[in-house]
Amino acid sequence: MALRIGADIGGTFTDLIVSSDDGSIFHATKVLTTPDRPDDAVVAGTGELLKEAGQSGDGVQQFLHGTTLFTNALIERKGARTALVTTRGFRDAIEIAREHRFEMYDLRLQRPEPLAPRPLRFEVDERVLADGSVLVALQDDDIDRVVAALRESGAQAVAVCLINAFLNPAHEHRIRDRLHERLPDLAVTTSSDLVPEIREYERTSTTLANVYVQRIAEEYLLRLQRRLAANGVAGRLLVMQSNGGLCEADVAARFPIRLVESGPAAGAIAAAYSGRLLGYPNLLSFDMGGTTAKACVILDGEPLIAPQFEVDRRYHFKKGSGLPIKIPVVEMIEIGTGGGSIAEVDGLKRLRVGPRSAGSKPGPACYGLGGRQPTVTDADLVLGYLDAGFFLGGKMSLSREAAAAAIDVAVGAPLGLDTVAAAAGIHRLANESMASAARIHAVERACDVERFPIFAFGGAGPVHAYGVARILGSPSVIYPPAAGVMSAIGFLVAPMSFDFVRSYPGRLGNLDWAAVRDLVAQMETGGTAMVGSRAADGQVVHQRSVDMRYQKQGFEVRVPLPEGRLDAAAVDAIRANFEDVYRRLYGHLVPDAEIECVSWRVVTLGAVPNVNLPKSNASCATTDAARKGARQVYLLDNRRLEEVPVYDRYRLAAGVRLQGPAIVEEVESTVVVAGPAELEVDAFGNLTARLH
Repeated sequence: MALRIGADIGGTFTDLIVSSDDGSIFHATKVLTTPDRPDDAVVAGTGELLKEAGQSGDGVQQFLHGTTLFTNALIERKGARTALVTTRGFRDAIEIAREHRFEMYDLRLQRPEPLAPRPLRFEVDERVLADGSVLVALQDDDIDRVVAALRESGAQAVAVCLINAFLNPAHEHRIRDRLHERLPDLAVTTSSDLVPEIREYERTSTTLANVYVQRIAEEYLLRLQRRLAANGVAGRLLVMQSNGGLCEADVAARFPIRLVESGPAAGAIAAAYSGRLLGYPNLLSFDMGGTTAKACVILDGEPLIAPQFEVDRRYHFKKGSGLPIKIPVVEMIEIGTGGGSIAEVDGLKRLRVGPRSAGSKPGPACYGLGGRQPTVTDADLVLGYLDAGFFLGGKMSLSREAAAAAIDVAVGAPLGLDTVAAAAGIHRLANESMASAARIHAVERACDVERFPIFAFGGAGPVHAYGVARILGSPSVIYPPAAGVMSAIGFLVAPMSFDFVRSYPGRLGNLDWAAVRDLVAQMETGGTAMVGSRAADGQVVHQRSVDMRYQKQGFEVRVPLPEGRLDAAAVDAIRANFEDVYRRLYGHLVPDAEIECVSWRVVTLGAVPNVNLPKSNASCATTDAARKGARQVYLLDNRRLEEVPVYDRYRLAAGVRLQGPAIVEEVESTVVVAGPAELEVDAFGNLTARLH
């Protein structure tokens, strides 16, 4: 019997789950994250998980992992001393960035500092033109001059990003090879190996970010492999990428920038998988953890994929204020509201929740670990949504008194509110913030959120999803079992995958189709080599697409390519696909305008693993038999505490129906329905609340 373990490191908790190939074992656990050394929590949690499941490490075939370590290194600027080698005249392009001002009237506008400070930016005298031809050839003595300067600079890592290298990488590769020869201890990333795509600023930013954390990734993944092996876990280490696919640890170590959104991506993959299983191809994935909440639109059974995102934003959640990272990522909106989000009153007597978080250290006041500021979790405890004695199934006790005291001091007294009213304000504001962001995210993607069920998970997601759904007007909320570790489940259902992109711009009616076919064939061959030998049964699928735009537009839309041979005969089908996508996004077309193709993409996927999710084996066919008791819970409509029944989720059999208000508890999370709804349990143990 082969076992697979998924481990997701979050800002507050590290979630782990173990599953067997025959479905007989399916067990989850949560441990507090150890931010100073994240693998401590992974190793300790793995031992605890296997012990609870009654299994040994030698039965583990795969260890599937996602981590925020590299994101944190970028935000906290704890990476390597990084240099940049670029074409003469482009030394400052990374600092000039874009002319866009994300805060139009802020006279003290802040931008993130480039990862390579100006003294560590070196130029070489070379030039490749926009058609890939060489105007100025690169000379060996110029490379040697840069090598000597790098040696004197004390740089630990270097990004090589030359103009138009995505069309002709020869000069970048010569510099890379000479650096490996002369400075073997230096980490090196070339843009043509990582992101051979148009737009110099984004390409340079991405290359710098990758090499900035490359040594951290190599050391962390190697250390984790050694520690797991030392503890008897011999399975192959696979790592979740931001695009929702798994890759080998050696690939992850080379391209760590592809991992920065691995945990949230895994949650969206789990939501999409569950939606397909339950017959809900269109969903709003709602993942609320201890630090942030994430919303993701699932369309036709798949999460949407974006071509780039940002890290290290100077203005929390303000688009354009961070470092652009040009890699494929599951498209979601991140909201600075989680269980650990701190509530405070500003100078204008306004209540604010987040984006500052108490994290796992010191954590919310109710944890008793030194936290003194009130958080969303403290408010939920005061409102009766959480059981102080059953947090994490009783493994961790909470203090209602500490939560109430923190709320009284920081929120109640400044606003003249009693404890419950202040806590209700915190809870409601958190819900409003998340609902507003989710609505904007859906509207920008031409989706009617009022038609989408919400798939709620994360440790705090089931606590808040009902309130968010009411604000959005959503028809129902789906609460999966083990919701608190759903991202870890996402690792189990993710395929092996890798994305490839090559920019080759040209007008649709005037393309060199032989060159396009050669480009696509190279990417498919690379995908088969990288994924095919590691995928189940060696089976791979290539998904082909192209980024297109009307001529003179600044940005593109991604368009699926038709099956079969790419040549002049395919032009009409490609144009029709482009117009379908463009009309859906913008509601109109531009008549008689020329259409351009910019970047060609191939996603190589292995087969989706066959995961036997356990079906509900609960035997209580009546609500009375599953009832644990009752407690005082704050109801949203009545605006006061009232007695509400509390149910044991593990005793609710398939087909059981409940009436809200109700509380349904499990080890990893708590379902809170603080108002009217009809709830029903399905064969897989999912609890669906249909709102009135």
